[in-house]
Amino acid sequence: MHRDRVTDGSAGPLGVTLSGKGVNVAVHSAAAEAIEFCLFSADGDSELRRVRLPARTGDIHHGHVEGVVVGARYGFRAHGPWHPEEGHRFNPVKLLVDPYARALDRAFREEPLLYDARRLGAADDTADSAAVVPKAIVSPPPATAARLHPAPAFERQVIYELHVRGFSKLNKDIPEPLRGTFAGLGHPVSIRHLKELGVTTVELLPIAAWLDERHLPPLGLSNYWGYNPIAWFVPDPRLAPGGMDEVRTAIAALHAAGIAVILDVVYNHSGESDHLGPTVSMRGLDNAGYYRLIPEDRRFYANDAGCGNILALERPAGLRLVMDCMRYWVEAAGVDGFRFDLATTLARRDTGFDPAAPILVAIDQDPLLSQLILIAEPWDIGYGGYQVGMFPPSWGEWNDRYRDTMRRFFKGEGGLIGELATRVAGSADIFAGRHRPLSRSINFVTAHDGFTLADLVAYERKANAANGEQNRDGNDGNHSWNNGVEGETDDPAIARRRVADMRALFAALLFSRGTPMIAMGDETGRSQHGNNNAYAQDNEIAWMDWTRADTELLAFARAVVALRAAHPLLSDPRPLTGQPRDGLTTADVVWHGADGRPLEGDRWNDGGAYVLVAVFSGHDEAGDVERLCLVLAGGEGDTLLTLPPSTGAGWRLLVDSCEGLTPEIDRRDPTLVSGTITVRGRATMLFADIAG
Repeated sequence: MHRDRVTDGSAGPLGVTLSGKGVNVAVHSAAAEAIEFCLFSADGDSELRRVRLPARTGDIHHGHVEGVVVGARYGFRAHGPWHPEEGHRFNPVKLLVDPYARALDRAFREEPLLYDARRLGAADDTADSAAVVPKAIVSPPPATAARLHPAPAFERQVIYELHVRGFSKLNKDIPEPLRGTFAGLGHPVSIRHLKELGVTTVELLPIAAWLDERHLPPLGLSNYWGYNPIAWFVPDPRLAPGGMDEVRTAIAALHAAGIAVILDVVYNHSGESDHLGPTVSMRGLDNAGYYRLIPEDRRFYANDAGCGNILALERPAGLRLVMDCMRYWVEAAGVDGFRFDLATTLARRDTGFDPAAPILVAIDQDPLLSQLILIAEPWDIGYGGYQVGMFPPSWGEWNDRYRDTMRRFFKGEGGLIGELATRVAGSADIFAGRHRPLSRSINFVTAHDGFTLADLVAYERKANAANGEQNRDGNDGNHSWNNGVEGETDDPAIARRRVADMRALFAALLFSRGTPMIAMGDETGRSQHGNNNAYAQDNEIAWMDWTRADTELLAFARAVVALRAAHPLLSDPRPLTGQPRDGLTTADVVWHGADGRPLEGDRWNDGGAYVLVAVFSGHDEAGDVERLCLVLAGGEGDTLLTLPPSTGAGWRLLVDSCEGLTPEIDRRDPTLVSGTITVRGRATMLFADIAG
């Protein structure tokens, strides 16, 4: 190494990049007095050299260091004041991870040395943290990855939310060394399951390198979900031992199968937590620049995400970090879009949520990012945090009103027929007013956060004791039911009823307008044994148990997904009008009650009505006229249903969730029906009008 060749270099790009015969180093810090670039041995254990960056342009400290090559291990040390009351928490004995690092030599681990003792009142802290901090690795420019072309339009998407580790960890048809990694996700066995299910898009829970919350190790637990990032550009080594190359290969394999990939990204907070948290990266580099602090007492952090801190994305440092990071994942990994965790926080200023916040405007004008699949989780716990319907017109949004309405209706709550119709029709009350296609409603009944589908119909109360918080964590308002017995049972009648309930909910989701999202394993009956907050369960509780997959439920799920794809009438993104259109003589929808009469007036709010019937009219894929009749029945007990009149020879039953009947499962000659039939409680049925 040429120790005497340190020059000014340039202020961009940020991070450590190969340049000439060495590397250019550029670090953002408005308040630091000096930044040191620290080089380590190949094993990351011995610090070899410290180079003080010689130049500064604005808030960027920079320099060019000759002789540093690909594979070199490094970190930063920042010199500056320890004045928490002013927002500054500098300490050069705490080695800092480059926020722009492209690779790390190990995963993060929760360690006492990461914490500055002065946060608890100590006069000083001279304990060097380098021994326990992952070292960044100087990396060559990544290969350019291809996105899926064309990416599926929202109205043609079926999203499958999965955890990279949990999806394949217990799949014995995948070689053991690959299980639980990106290589396992990209394995033909994994892709075949997704393809046969009919998935068009996978949404990956966070994959950026993360740090455990400090309360978990004493409980013998670790972070599983990954919603606690430190290094946003780095695929966590536990998920991708082969780094970005492994990620790119897996995504390319999914693309080859026609499946798009979106990342669940956490840009609302970092794993450095609150004022008592560790100093690992941005806290030590530019605490007051990267984080939003409490104006009245800058020792403390705004906490609208509920995780101890939030990033200040209305300021240059945070905004640039996120924009650079998103472009990197698109260009280096080939991802097709992003789902933004607690997206309200991203668009929050000191004065509250702003629909024209800098991050939203920046993404919208970016020629690359604006063309991607973009989905908001449109809430946080801050004041005015519920912002469903307020994100940019081209974005999708998680629709929790769909989730709650479906659960409450099928559970058996009355007075929901009007609300249910609105949700099944695509939630035009939320999206249509801003001229947004109704496919922007991301409909879901379950997600990673909460009960699985199997547990939703088997537990009335959460069972989170394994999380070590005396069952205080997790949501108490689940709108769930247990079919007579709490939790697991050997009663075959209850087991059959639960599976029928799962089929009803699954089919209702796929037959609703909007874009459906399936949670990992719901198609096979995966259970978390009542745990509705399995963020810390990196074990069999949260992993997908392939040996216990309900193959009949899986066959039903595949057929229902295929039916949605075969009938565009179920996914039309336009608001329904109740009037004829597209050259038809029949209305695009007519809503009926169980008695066969159209719903109108006070009947929409009838507290004793538990059956909703919708007759949709439109065109099929061939351009021919098509009419479909969707029946949803909530609660217990049978109901006599008078079917609406057929315009042809009668109604052909396509799906009966109570019996598990679909065209793919029941090969018998279908019988045309009309008049009055019996509908069992908690059922979804779909009929097609057959021409005479």
